[in-house]
Amino acid sequence: MKIRTEAEVLRIYVGESDHTGAKLLYEAIVEEAHRRGLAGATVTRGLLGFGAGSLVHTAKILRLSEDLPVVVEIVDRPERIAAFLPHLEDLVREGAITRHKVAATFHCSMRVRDVMTHDVVTVAPGTPLPEVLDLLLARDIKAVVVVEGRKAVGMITGGDLLARAGMAFRLSLYAELPPEMRGEEARKLTVQGKTALDVMSGQLSTVNIRATVPEAAALMAARKLKRLPVVDDTGELVGILSRIDILRTISTAASMTPGENASEVEPMPTQLPQGLKLTAGDVMLRDVPTVGPEAPLEEALNKLVASPLRRVVVVDDSNRVLGIVLDRELLKRYSQREKPGLLRALANLLTPDKGGDQAFGVLVREAMEPDVFSVPESTPLAVVLRRMLETGGKRLVVLDDAGRLRGMVDRDRMLGIIGGA
Repeated sequence: MKIRTEAEVLRIYVGESDHTGAKLLYEAIVEEAHRRGLAGATVTRGLLGFGAGSLVHTAKILRLSEDLPVVVEIVDRPERIAAFLPHLEDLVREGAITRHKVAATFHCSMRVRDVMTHDVVTVAPGTPLPEVLDLLLARDIKAVVVVEGRKAVGMITGGDLLARAGMAFRLSLYAELPPEMRGEEARKLTVQGKTALDVMSGQLSTVNIRATVPEAAALMAARKLKRLPVVDDTGELVGILSRIDILRTISTAASMTPGENASEVEPMPTQLPQGLKLTAGDVMLRDVPTVGPEAPLEEALNKLVASPLRRVVVVDDSNRVLGIVLDRELLKRYSQREKPGLLRALANLLTPDKGGDQAFGVLVREAMEPDVFSVPESTPLAVVLRRMLETGGKRLVVLDDAGRLRGMVDRDRMLGIIGGA
């Protein structure tokens, strides 16, 4: 795959006999760059040169014992060069380091190092849970990595907070709650007195920085994960890879060209998952919760809470799609109304084992979202993936030619296809 991007050239000028500890300096630099997954490094031995010490070094036949100049050249993306510099400066005590911007074309297989997020949000095992929650909400992220030194020892996701900290809502819903309700949940965590160590996922799955994107996708799909900490050869944390990182990478690499019906693509490049040639109808989930427009809203919410899809499709008597019920959109809508009793009732209905038979007094047609992200069942998965990224939707409704509900395709399905499932 060709990746055309802005890059930087890092040049390190040292002497051939320079050492760091018992190792030659230029060898140590190359090994450190390799360990941290940089794109590549080249060592060039000079014929003639001098440095800050003003001694001229030459490769002439009568002076072969002199210390010759050596240049180590590393090319990678600017953010990866920037992350490597502190480690390089610890190694180089004498010599010079320069950086130069270039336009580069990388010919490579898709590697984790090229698509991961470098800025990993971390906490210590003893961090109190209210601080963890504040960090997740402030950074608008779904997980933090628990570290000891530079080693990842666990991870905390919204699911962990639901399962082991007794939180009432998914993280994605908290942003829609008014401040007083968010404060109630934070106080519950404070009273418990738990720390990151108490709720983190202890059996941590990681991926090496040089693994390919399809390899990472296969691991995530097999273990039902949405993100993986990325480690170098020594096990130190160097980044994090999310499901959306993988989906974006594959979509970009597919270089899709819409045809007349916006569902045609060019032949799939051989290095891409050939499963992307399948259609939405081939892989869609068929067990999709539905409800009629005149049903009470609590009927839809009971189905929504019980389904892993976290949404209910509204259909008419002919199974044509009219709208969709989404918990986040409902909370957003009712949190803006000056009726705290309605919001509290809605929040209870969205909390498993808490809603009961409470009446909300609203019909589905009054609460549904009429705009539904959808694709025809004949749509190739490469186009489905692009549609997901364009809309930001985690799940797309699949329709037949008459607009009737056929199923749903989600990001987990797409990740499995990329991973070879």
